[in-house]
Parts: sequence; structure tokens; C-alpha cells
Amino acid sequence: MTALAPISLAGENLPGLIDRAATMLASAKTAAEVLEAREAAGLAYDVAKRAARLKNAKAAHDDLVAAAHRAQADALEIEAAAKRRLADEYDAAQERGDVAGHGGGRNFKVGDPNVETQSDGPNRIGGDNAIVTMADLGLRRDQVHDARLIRDAEAADPGIVRRTLDQKLERGEEPTRSAVRRAAEDRLQRSLDRLQRIQESVRRLEEDRPPPLTPEMRARQIAVFGTQEDRAIHERLVEIVERIDEQPSPAEAVRRIPPASRHAVEIAPMRRAAAWLTDFTTLYEQEVHNGTYATE
Repeated sequence: MTALAPISLAGENLPGLIDRAATMLASAKTAAEVLEAREAAGLAYDVAKRAARLKNAKAAHDDLVAAAHRAQADALEIEAAAKRRLADEYDAAQERGDVAGHGGGRNFKVGDPNVETQSDGPNRIGGDNAIVTMADLGLRRDQVHDARLIRDAEAADPGIVRRTLDQKLERGEEPTRSAVRRAAEDRLQRSLDRLQRIQESVRRLEEDRPPPLTPEMRARQIAVFGTQEDRAIHERLVEIVERIDEQPSPAEAVRRIPPASRHAVEIAPMRRAAAWLTDFTTLYEQEVHNGTYATE
């Protein structure tokens, strides 16, 4: 990856810097372009922050300070969006094997705790099996962690970055990176706490689950409630009766069969169904009356 191009301030005011950062992010197609958009948004944030503090020091009108704060918030929102894109791009590159992942000590070593550096081994940059590291991309561990933090918080609570910034503006406070980071950390902590509560509930349910039925208990259950197919017989009989009850009287039904459909009316299956229902009701009444299976 090539080094990031320097960002010039010549002839650009604060709104122009913010617009340029937003445009760069919207048109970014590669990880390098996302990084450049993040840098542009960070620059706009720094400029807005200095402007707000300078105006505070000069006791400028509240409207001017508020305008500078709004510019800070806009720059931070763009920067946060760039960080989310960066986290996605970096994680996707790790999954593809384009970037060294965690635990790749054989391919690179860590000197500065915030920087991954390539090793001098056979996988060094320029070799046949070159592996790109964070350092090669101009990134530090804390930057990748921060990008993932913002992305995951937005995924858990869409719009949290903008709401955090707007709340700061409504209170007349300065929107800052640390405020966004704290909000993201708090949101993810709440998600983690909720997950832990769910896991605890599942654990308690597992502990309270009754023991499995023994063969004797299952046999008694079937003797009283029958099998699933046994219960389905009753359900189908109920459905048959309900469907017949929905029909008009037999005489009216005969009249209402359209001439074009009469060739499809089969009498024999209906007679078999009627005979089956007659036999069933007779045998069932005998079984209930005698207390034994009538078919025995």
C-alpha cells in the first residue's frame, strides 16, 4: 500500500474541509482511499477544534462557538463512518489472508505494543510469500481497535455516533473523539452485560430442566395421551366435521354444483367416506358405553 498523500489546506475553509472529507469517503473504493478519507475528516476535526477554542479564548459570540462545534461534530461523524469502513476492510483482508492476523508471530513480531512490524524471516515484505502487517498499512493496534469499537457500537445501536454528538451540541458542550469513544464503549458494555444475563438465564433453564422420561414413564404417557399420529386422527376428524358444517344443505349443494364441474364429482369416494364416518360413530359410542375397545 502506498503512503497516504499529504492533505493540503491551501485555499480551503472549514466547511470545504468537511465537504471534501465526506466526498472522499463516499467515493472511496479501496482501503487506502478509506484511510485518506479518515485522515481528511480528522484534519477537519482538528481545525474545527482549534477554531472553537480560539473563539472561546477571544470570548467570541456564542453563535460562532456553536458553529465551530457543529463543524467538529460533522467532521467526527465522517471520521466515524470512515473508521467503520476501515474496520470492515481490515477484517475482510485478514479473512482473505492479505493482512497478518492475530497470532501470526511466525510471520511478524511486535516491538512497540501499538505497532505490528514485519519479521526478517522468509515471509518478509518483498519475498515470494509477503504478508502485509499493520505497520505496512500505516496503522497501529489502537487505531484498528478504535475502528472496530465504533463499527460494533453502530451495529448494536445504529445512529449512536450522531446522537452522541447531537446531545453534546444541545448542551452547548464540545463534541470530542473521547465522547464518541466513551459512548461506543458504554453501548458495547451494555450489550455484553445483556448477553451475560441471557447466558445465565439459559444456564438456569438447563439446570431446572426436568430429567428425561424413562421408558416406563413414556409408556404411561402414550397410554393416556396417545402418540402424535393418534392425536392427529382426532384433529382430522374435527376438521372433517367443521368442513361439512360449512357446506349448505345437501339439496342446495346439489343445485349449486356448476354443470361444468359435475363430471368431476365422484360419488363412490363420498359413499365410502360416509360409511366410514357411520362405522366410526357406531363403534365409538359402543366403546364409550362399554368402557372397552369395541373392535376387540
